[in-house]
Amino acid sequence: MLKKILIGLFAVVVLLIATIAVLVFVLPTDFRVEREITINKPANEIYTYARFLKNQNQWGPWHKKEPTMKQEFRGTDGEVGFVSYWKGESPEVGEGEQEIKKLTPDSRIDTELRFKQPFESKSDAYMTLEQVAANQTKVKWGFTGSMPRPMNLFMLLVDMDKEVGKDFDDGLASLKTIVESK
Repeated sequence: MLKKILIGLFAVVVLLIATIAVLVFVLPTDFRVEREITINKPANEIYTYARFLKNQNQWGPWHKKEPTMKQEFRGTDGEVGFVSYWKGESPEVGEGEQEIKKLTPDSRIDTELRFKQPFESKSDAYMTLEQVAANQTKVKWGFTGSMPRPMNLFMLLVDMDKEVGKDFDDGLASLKTIVESK
C-alpha cells in the first residue's frame, strides 16, 4: 500500500514538473502595456512639457505613491542621455532609473527603464503624440519588455497590462489636467 502511494506521489510530482516545463516554453516572454488619452492642446506644447523627466514628478503616478523617494539626476533634462534615478521604500516604487534615448520633436519620446528593485529588468518606454486637430492631440504612453524563461511564469500570476495600466491611466489623466491648465 505504501509503495502505491509513493509511486502515485512520484507520478504527481513528475506531472507537475512536466506541466511547468511546458508552460515555460508555451507562455510568451514579451509584454506591452499602453494607454492613450486625448489632450486638448497642440502636440508641440505637450512635447515641450513631457520631454523633461523631472516633470514626471508632477504628473507621473509613482512620485505620488511615494513623494519622499530618493532621486538623483545626471545630464541635461529634456535631452538625450539624461538619467533620472529613484529609490523608494515601497515595492510599488522600487529602485531604478530612466534614461532619455531618443527625442523626435513634437511626436515621440523614447526612454529606457532599468529596474533594480523589487527585481532587475530593463524595458523600453515611449510616449507618442499624434495631432488630431489644431488644438487636440492623441497621446499614447507605454512600455515594452520581456521576461526570460522561466521568469515568464510570473505572467501567469500578474497581468502586467492590468497592474501597470491603471498607473498609466492615472498618469495620463494628470498630464492632461496639467497641460490643459497651462
